[in-house]
Amino acid sequence: MEDIKGLAHAAKLRMKNNFWEDRKKNIDDGAVMARERGLNEIKIKSDLKTKVKSEIKGEKQDKFYLKVKALLDAEGEVSDAIGRLTDREYFDTLSYEEKQRYTLKLSADYLKALEKYRREREVGI
Repeated sequence: MEDIKGLAHAAKLRMKNNFWEDRKKNIDDGAVMARERGLNEIKIKSDLKTKVKSEIKGEKQDKFYLKVKALLDAEGEVSDAIGRLTDREYFDTLSYEEKQRYTLKLSADYLKALEKYRREREVGI
């Protein structure tokens, strides 16, 4: 029962603080900006709506993405990004096969985070 009360309270606060009006304005501004830059307006709106949904659910950005974002903000795209993102203490405890799997997973995660970072920069989020 407390969960329902908490959700209702959060919804009421969102309504009191003009949350929805602000987010609608944000999405509309994003669409206008996309139109001006010649970007896909629907994709930009979709990305912004996804961000609003995660904000409502209270999801936090994962630590790995924040680490990648900090690296990209500080130094841009670097050739040794995977090496910089590797957890050396953990990596040294792995066998050869596990190291290969770890590096491949890290690389895939980095590419996803890089794509997300590029989308956010494109939109100006």
